[in-house]
Amino acid sequence: RASSAKMGPSVDEAKTLICELCRLFYDQGWVSGTGGGISVKAANGQIVMAPSGVQKERMQEDDMFVLDAAGEVVHTPAAKPPPARPPKLSECSPLFMAAYELRGAGAVIHSHSLSAVMATIINPDSNEFNVTHLEMIKGIEGHGFYGHCIVPIIENTARECELTDRLRQAIADYPNANAVLVRRHGVYVWGKDWIQAKTQAECYDYLFGAAVELHKMGIDPSRAPAPPSHALPAAANGNGHDAAPAKRQKLRHAKLPACVVLDIEGTVAPISFVADVMFPYAKKHARRHIEDSYDSAETQEDIELIRKQAAEDVAAGVQGAQAIPADSISNRAAVIDAVVGWVESAIAADRKVPALKTLQGHIWRTGFQRGEMRAELYRDVPDALTELRHAGIKTYIYSSGSREAQRLFFGHTQVGDMRPYLSGFFDTASGPKQEARSYKDIALSLGVDSNADILFATDVLAEAQAAAAAGWQAVLVVRPGNKPLPEGHGFKVITTFNDLVPGL
Repeated sequence: RASSAKMGPSVDEAKTLICELCRLFYDQGWVSGTGGGISVKAANGQIVMAPSGVQKERMQEDDMFVLDAAGEVVHTPAAKPPPARPPKLSECSPLFMAAYELRGAGAVIHSHSLSAVMATIINPDSNEFNVTHLEMIKGIEGHGFYGHCIVPIIENTARECELTDRLRQAIADYPNANAVLVRRHGVYVWGKDWIQAKTQAECYDYLFGAAVELHKMGIDPSRAPAPPSHALPAAANGNGHDAAPAKRQKLRHAKLPACVVLDIEGTVAPISFVADVMFPYAKKHARRHIEDSYDSAETQEDIELIRKQAAEDVAAGVQGAQAIPADSISNRAAVIDAVVGWVESAIAADRKVPALKTLQGHIWRTGFQRGEMRAELYRDVPDALTELRHAGIKTYIYSSGSREAQRLFFGHTQVGDMRPYLSGFFDTASGPKQEARSYKDIALSLGVDSNADILFATDVLAEAQAAAAAGWQAVLVVRPGNKPLPEGHGFKVITTFNDLVPGL
């Protein structure tokens, strides 16, 4: 990640800032007993760092150390008369430097917060802290309310400087985390600047404390809450009146679908994200993925699928089609070149064949897991999925992308992991999306009494027509950037998921 030093404060400003923040953190119980620490990167690239063994709430600007970008001390504060101790560089120094080097941090905070310590003890055998569905998750960069906020936990050592290798490994293993917990010790939090570091430190501390309290109540903080039961009698308020919201009352009388099936592109996510982010990512990284994993059984299966598809293309006279050479030690490079060439051509032609979709899914898996991609949903989608689950309506996805790609997509959205709100995934293994028999087969898997109990939402008219021919309800979704729909198609049109299910 790029360094944010150029936007940082001056060295003198950073010294003053650290004193102010440490007094604040002392009042919060994070740096009592001379523990904890903070460092800030200045605009000139130097790092200003609080000393060790000093009462953090009483520090002055002239107590600060200054280091260069490589972590070498360029300024040591002058010693003060007794009972003050001689100036000593913080033992956190190499741990702070790990965040600057590996994450391009602009500030790093080390807290001995009791909430952080207790969060590492909730499950003493776990190497992760995991919490979901809490508002303050939104204060952590790259996270959302519906997602899982995961922080690695490393074991403590006798001396802080001995933690460096463990912390560096945790930073590498958890690219989406902006903190590392140390068992029975505290937490290190960083940000692109001091403002983000402070914000995230406060949000993380709230989440640690909330998780501890949820654990006391017997609630697993890592699990999404179960939907409320609308079958129970409505509670009465203090005046003896029915307190159930009007929306819930309306649900009892509205005819609701048993299942909702959703398309992805142009329906729940912008076409531009798939076309401008996901497809180019697969094209750009196809060669790297195949070369890095060539000997794995999975990639060999992917290559064989492409080899068979290429042979069918040649037999069918597809323009530019070429066979993929048989595999051998001597012609590995030729096989890779041929496979990459086929992939690039298939992506350019927007082909919906399983051979392409399967490989793309495996490439995207790496991108999502590394944090190089995050799926973008329309703003109305997360709340709609929540409402559907609360109403007892099961929601499924039917897309031309592989089921694995679909799971990755919804598992790594800008608001977090939405998979708990989905009941299953269907791809073209169930049949082409513009053929009625595909929808009939899916209906058998859903187990509904009548195909009319299924509602399908898509932006493609031919898909809506195929679903309707199978007896499904179907609506067309109009989103910015979608292709215009022809006149007189006869389907209900919605522009927001707020109108997906009437009465919901």
